[in-house]
Amino acid sequence: MIKNMGTADRVIRTLVAVVFGLLIVMGTVTGLTAWILGIVGVVFLATSVVSFCPLYTALKISTKAKASTN
Repeated sequence: MIKNMGTADRVIRTLVAVVFGLLIVMGTVTGLTAWILGIVGVVFLATSVVSFCPLYTALKISTKAKASTN
């Protein structure tokens, strides 16, 4: 599994997951919407931790910075 997520992408996904979690815990969203946001939040958090997004691989996208060569 080759890492394909950059630092900014990982930070944004983590923040979005935290916001989704807070919305659910505070009761702002409930029912099916809470379940969907919860699942998306868990996926965002998991992909941030491992720095790999399967969808990026399928779409041949990488937000990881290229290594500089001198």
